[in-house]
Amino acid sequence: HKGELAVWYQPLVRLRGGAVCGAEALLRWNSPELGAVSPAEFIPVAESAGQILVIGEWVLRQACAQAQAWDFAGRGWVMAVNVSNIQFRQKDFVLVVERVLHACGLPGRCLELEMTESVAMGDTVAAEDTMRQLRTLGVRIAIDDFGTGYSSMAYLRRLGFHKLKIDQSFVRHIGLDAADESIITAIIQLARSL
Repeated sequence: HKGELAVWYQPLVRLRGGAVCGAEALLRWNSPELGAVSPAEFIPVAESAGQILVIGEWVLRQACAQAQAWDFAGRGWVMAVNVSNIQFRQKDFVLVVERVLHACGLPGRCLELEMTESVAMGDTVAAEDTMRQLRTLGVRIAIDDFGTGYSSMAYLRRLGFHKLKIDQSFVRHIGLDAADESIITAIIQLARSL
């Protein structure tokens, strides 16, 4: 309400050719008292304080409106937005996504929701149903920080994701650590086969 939160956009670039193919929405907090606060610090607080649903929907609206303004549909681009497990598990999550897309005039194919592997923990049937409904809207699903959470191969097979985002702890040392490179190669092969 004080206007301290902002959405920044990081370009997504194709490995082959280097062309921009979309953007990832990144939430930032610039506090007058604390300065720039890391999302790793304020997102867990927002979750525990029960504010993540309001903040998450606001970020989704901002990102979809920006994607529409930048003509992502005409360019064939995608806007990636992180979703907390709390958001994903809310009963009307798919309805929220559908309303935001409709209000912004953005086709579902231009939205990619990023979530961690742990989204499938607990009620896997409900998680599968939510993902199926999102895919019906044309929304893409990305598994974020892959390799650091609950990497159940059964979940990956059943959830129907479109993208695996390998955790930065593995890619940070490409060219320096052969073990990390072996893990990266294995994850890429797993993703391709699925």
